Amino acid sequence: MNTMKLSILFLLRRNRTNEKGVCAIECRITLDKQRKPFSTGIFINPEYWNASKQKAHPPNKGNNQINTQLSLIKQEINQAFLYLQVQEKEFSVEDIYSQFKGENVKLDKSIKEMFHLHISKQEKLIGISTTKVSVAKFYQTQAHILSFIKKKYNRSDYLLKDMSMAFITEFEFYLKTEKRFMQNTIYKTLQRFRQIVKLSVALDYLPKDPFLLYKGKKPKKEIIFLSKDELRNLEQHQFASERLQQVADMFIFCCYTGLAYTEMATLKESNIQVGFDDNKWLYIKRQKTKKSYEVPLLSKASDILDKYRTEEQLLPVVSNQRFNSYLKEIAEIAGIDKILTHHIARKTFASTILLYNNVPMEIVSELLGHSEIGITQQHYAKIVKEKISEEMQNLNSKLSLN
Repeated sequence: MNTMKLSILFLLRRNRTNEKGVCAIECRITLDKQRKPFSTGIFINPEYWNASKQKAHPPNKGNNQINTQLSLIKQEINQAFLYLQVQEKEFSVEDIYSQFKGENVKLDKSIKEMFHLHISKQEKLIGISTTKVSVAKFYQTQAHILSFIKKKYNRSDYLLKDMSMAFITEFEFYLKTEKRFMQNTIYKTLQRFRQIVKLSVALDYLPKDPFLLYKGKKPKKEIIFLSKDELRNLEQHQFASERLQQVADMFIFCCYTGLAYTEMATLKESNIQVGFDDNKWLYIKRQKTKKSYEVPLLSKASDILDKYRTEEQLLPVVSNQRFNSYLKEIAEIAGIDKILTHHIARKTFASTILLYNNVPMEIVSELLGHSEIGITQQHYAKIVKEKISEEMQNLNSKLSLN
């Protein structure tokens, strides 16, 4: 049975008091965060309204009659809500209002309604199988869809049944020309929208998936990482600013451990344990994937921990935003012609530290937690080619000596 929370609230329209000194009572139905206000057709002297008790006061014939009417409205709304719940189908606040009014609940769902259904479920799964960041991205996608609908059709919403592949291609064109998004952002926006469409098909609100014939081009994302020389220069550079030096050291630490920002920022002594080989290992559960992350603690990473370890923490505390902001200064000072972000450290660990030093691809894939080795091969083909080139040059030199 549906477990959505229903709220019924009566409000006075004090700004619309008529000549008789009375104003309308409005009813607001709220289903989770979705609201539906409507007029009850009941009027009252504002002085007789007790907002906290949601009733007219003091008791008299007129006020008692108003309270009876309001009670009936609330009862009928609750009955409509319960009726829809036992149907064991998804419904919106508009459906509750339609049922309350005795109208047939519309079967045609809109894009906005489906986004609300999906997002309301995902919000309850935050910390279980999703994150606030992931949910926020669906809010962003919804905003882009609704702005497109307003621009293209001059509407505030759009029925699912009216949607075709043309709608999708027009939306893609809108993201390119109006929003000026990069191809990767367009691809991810459409992928999130596709999840909403798939949900609509699964719940029988949409007879067929308009994405079936759509062939979106998945962008080839260039993997940026520090080369051996760039990493060496960064390690050897001494920054005048203490804060810049701290951030540079933490970035280098992640270049030798592959930790994401969240895992680095929350690193504890309990995450460092002696492994089966009598060496120190990092044992962490990644927040993004909820998977265990186990990696040997290399000496350069261990040295940085020794440098900053205190009784309270292992590494200095810096917010993600400031961390990336400092990295841009660090890159400029150290002469690195790349836009540094914390995530580049993880890429550097995989490429420059592991692959370039002959760590097998399958081990790199395991360390990074990739679901399949093809992902690792696709992302780090560049460093593999560089390594092949270097090995072939060495081979050529040996052959020339013979």
